[in-house]
This record gives sequence, C-alpha cells and structure tokens, in this order.
Amino acid sequence: MKYISTRSGAPDLDFEGVLLTGLARDGGLYVPENWPQFSKDDIKNLRGLTYSEVAVKVIQPFVRDVIPDFDLKALVKDTYQQFNHSATAPIKQLGPNQWLTELFHGPTLAFKDYPLQLVGRLFDYILKKRKNKITIIGATSGDTGSAAIEACKDKKSIDVFIIHPKNRVSEVQRRQMTTVKSSNIHNIALDGTFDDCQDMVKDLFADQVFRDKHNLSAVNSINWARIMAQIVYYFWTAVSLGAPDRKFIYAVPTGNFGNVYAGYAAKKMGLPIDRFIIGSNENNILTRFFAPDNIKGRMSMSPVVKTLSPSMDIQVSSNFERLLFDSLDRDGKAVANALEAFRKNQTIEFGEQSWSEMSKIFEGISLSDEETKASIMNIYNSTGELLDPHSVIGLMAGRKAKNINDNIIVSLATAHPAKFPDTVNKATSIYPNLPAHLSDLFDRDENFTELPNNIDTIRDYINKKISERSA
Repeated sequence: MKYISTRSGAPDLDFEGVLLTGLARDGGLYVPENWPQFSKDDIKNLRGLTYSEVAVKVIQPFVRDVIPDFDLKALVKDTYQQFNHSATAPIKQLGPNQWLTELFHGPTLAFKDYPLQLVGRLFDYILKKRKNKITIIGATSGDTGSAAIEACKDKKSIDVFIIHPKNRVSEVQRRQMTTVKSSNIHNIALDGTFDDCQDMVKDLFADQVFRDKHNLSAVNSINWARIMAQIVYYFWTAVSLGAPDRKFIYAVPTGNFGNVYAGYAAKKMGLPIDRFIIGSNENNILTRFFAPDNIKGRMSMSPVVKTLSPSMDIQVSSNFERLLFDSLDRDGKAVANALEAFRKNQTIEFGEQSWSEMSKIFEGISLSDEETKASIMNIYNSTGELLDPHSVIGLMAGRKAKNINDNIIVSLATAHPAKFPDTVNKATSIYPNLPAHLSDLFDRDENFTELPNNIDTIRDYINKKISERSA
C-alpha cells in the first residue's frame, strides 16, 4: 500500500517510511492512497475474535507489504496481553441503545495506550531491521506524552522528547511523564498552550537539516500509524454489538481530531457508521464549525481557554487536515492554500459544498466546565459509572444528539477518572484512586525542563541532550 501527503508535495511512501517519517516533508499528513475495503462477510467473520485478533485483521492491509503476518500477530499479541482487562476494551450498556467503550485499561490509563503501545513495538521492529536510530519529538495535551514514554522508554534506538504545555495538564498526567527514569526520555514544559507545543513540533520537522541530522519521527496522531491502530477499537465495538447488521453513531470527546478521524477511516473501510458526535469543551472550534447554521463552512480560531478537560484545550486540530483532504477531492494544493490562509487570518470559509459533505457525517456539541462537573455527578447517580471530565463530555454529546433513529450510540471513555481526581472529587465528593501499579506516583521524583516558546532554545536543548547521550 502507498501513502500520500495531504499537501501533494512529498514523496509517496510505504508503511515503513510513513512510520519513521511521521510528518510529510511538505508539512502535510500521510493517508492511504486507497482505503482497504471490508465487506459485510468480512465484518461478520470478525465476530467472536479477541481484541488482538480483530487488530491483526484490521491492520494487515495497511502493513502487509513490509511486515509479514507472523510478525504482525506476534507484535499485536505482545502489545495487548499487557493490558489489565481480559476484554482489552470492555463495553458496557448504560441504557437503551446506549453503550460505553472503556479505553483506559492500558499502562497509562488513557486511550492513547491502544495505539502507542503497538507503535512503540513497530518502531523497535523496523529500527532493528534497518539497524538505525531515530529521535521522536512529540507534543502532548496530557495523555500522548505518557503513553509514548511508556511505549518507548529504555529503547537504545530511540531518543524521546515530549513537549507539554506548562501548568496546562493535570498533575497525574504530568507525573506519569516526568517520573519515568530512563536515559532516552526527555520532558519539556513549554511556556505556552498545546497549540504552541504542536506548532513547535511542526516547526522542528520543517527544519530539514535538523530533521535529517537526528532522523526525526513523531508519535502524535500526525503519524499515520497512530490512526491505523485506533481504527481497531471501532471495528471491535461495532462487531461486538451486531455489525454489520446494525448501524452505529459514535460519540467521541475530541481535541486534535485524531480519535474521531480513526472512526471516519473505519467508516470509509466499510464499517456501518451513520455519523459521529464530537464532544468539546469551551475550546469549541469544531462545534462551531459543524453548527447547523454555519452553511458557509466558516472556521475561526479563538484564544485557548484553560478548562477541566485539558486534553481538549486545543484550537488547531491537526487531523482535520486529513478530513479536509477528502472533502476537497484530495487536491493537496487546495488543502495547502486553505490551511496557509487559515493560519494567516485565523479564519476561513471552506464553502457550502465541503461543509455540507462533512456535516452529514459530523456534528458537534460542547459543554462548559460547570456542565461537565454536573454531568459527572448525574452520570454517576444514574448509572454508577464514574467518568473523567473528557469521557463525560463525549457521553453527554451522544445523549444530546438528534435523529438517533434505531442506531446504536457508542461513547468512548478515553481516560480513567483517577487521571483527573480533583475534578472528579469536586463533582462527586469521591476521590478516585490510582491502580496499584501507579499507587506511589506522587512519591516519585520528577525530572523535566521548563523552556520558553522559542525554536532556537528548544533546538539547542535537543542537540545538547542527544550529544550527551551519544558521548
């Protein structure tokens, strides 16, 4: 399978190249040239399989040219046997046609473990084959960083630099990153927002000399491998609940658009998904974009607001570019021009036709902090489920969705409530405890470096740390 850039100015690559490259050299994101297709019979044949077995079937078409089936099965089995629930991603019924998929049973208690534990093993597999080294640079709004660190720690062929926005992640999220003692792990607290962190990563990749010198790669959802591994849990939940004979609506708490874009990819592959309900906090750029009266497709940035759901404190959703690529008939130049104008003017109109096509599949609902706290309490009282401030936004978005018909609504629980104990406690007077393997998290020593939002300073820091480790 070939992968192409959303801006049409970078070489086509195979999966191995896409994994190691991360961000395309033209600044675009890689997507498959063609979507693998699963027929109704193919989907039926997934019934009764374990999560790992479904993962192999879904991932095979994307990697077959570079990873033999035997090796893929071994990598996937090794990944998910480490998770702490026998079902890997258990599904609970909360009401008539209302279901919740728990995606927090990995080592760092967030949905990012599901792709990144596998991606870390894929990196190791490919790098050993190539006898090569890479430098991973990632931005995190809270969960990507700890999941990437857990997946890549102690690997001799990888240096990892994770940039998080200073004082804009929860204490649990920060400590999960900064208490890992491994010589290849480096944490940077950037003086800025997550959007600043994400822009920093893209700017470092745009420096071709620096990029080539250190063989830069990415763990954010700009890396196609992240999206690929997330497609799996859409197939898993749908098949478990009756696909292909039933149709589904997925309610997804969304910041960088990667999680919900993986669902869109599953739909393109043949999974019977009617549409997606995007749950946002007060940083509701996507909710405003998909509003029913926004027929001209106007998208406008606003200042990032600090909220109780920090992983969604984002205004520039990178993976929206992948959706835009399809809506503009895969015209990479049109995508590049549109995004350049959006960055310059902080607003753009994509046009009625493109907006109409996207809004048939997506709708957005946002909650304030007060609504989020009230929802945590209400859901707990009505169902007994204790949800974190991101998962509850997704669940409530699904409950507020219109025109449900007889579709099954599946909400994605993206983090364990113990990752945000203060918010959960304020909402319910219940303090959720961390699982046993993290019970001493607040006793561990932290190690991170605070740096200004300046590319020269960040670049010098990375050069210095890599040089020290190589000495």
